[in-house]
Amino acid sequence: MRNRLWEIDSIRGLAILLMIVYHFVYNLAVFYQFPIAYTQGFWFYIARTAAITFMLTAGVSSTFSKNNVRRGRSVFLYGLIITAATYLFDPQAYIKFGILHFMGTSMMLYFFLQKQHPGLLIVLGAVIIALGPAVQIIQTVNPYLFPLGLTAPGFVSADFYPLIPWFGVFLWGAALGKLFYKDKKSLLPFRPRHRFLPVLGRYSLYIYLLHQPILLGLLSVIMSQPPLPS
Repeated sequence: MRNRLWEIDSIRGLAILLMIVYHFVYNLAVFYQFPIAYTQGFWFYIARTAAITFMLTAGVSSTFSKNNVRRGRSVFLYGLIITAATYLFDPQAYIKFGILHFMGTSMMLYFFLQKQHPGLLIVLGAVIIALGPAVQIIQTVNPYLFPLGLTAPGFVSADFYPLIPWFGVFLWGAALGKLFYKDKKSLLPFRPRHRFLPVLGRYSLYIYLLHQPILLGLLSVIMSQPPLPS
């Protein structure tokens, strides 16, 4: 199915490229103290664009799947691997609920909504997104509500995409899939001559898992020193 929907893989592949560029800059700033403002301005929007693109395309792809619970469970387990790896590297800022945790959970939650009308998904998505600013300013004493966006004082996560507001974006992607891909076929009558982006998109999960170790390894060689947590 995904072979026919090459434009979805191409869009996801572009997001992968943006993510790799952003993480290269992030690594320079965090681990090698380069004076780069990666949390604001241009680089902030590069990171957000990549993440939102992943969410939208994951939502679209979920409308094709026959078993979103199994898919979501697998992606969430990969997220737990990322949690374990980042905890070993930096226990103070390890990833508690990053993009893979989010997407895995969203896929499993979508199981309960997959038969709903796309209009309802759009409205529900808008409500969840609108709740984001309110949830963001709430602090709780319960340290385990962070997947919903409710954080306790001192909460830190190197990558953080809680369900509120981001599940709303995923639902918008699902609505797009229902509206424009009812026949599960590409919307465009032609195929690209160069398949670089579609291939990147098709293997985006594995690239996501491997790109940071590769980038950090390359920087260790270039800088002649290993990356150190700030």
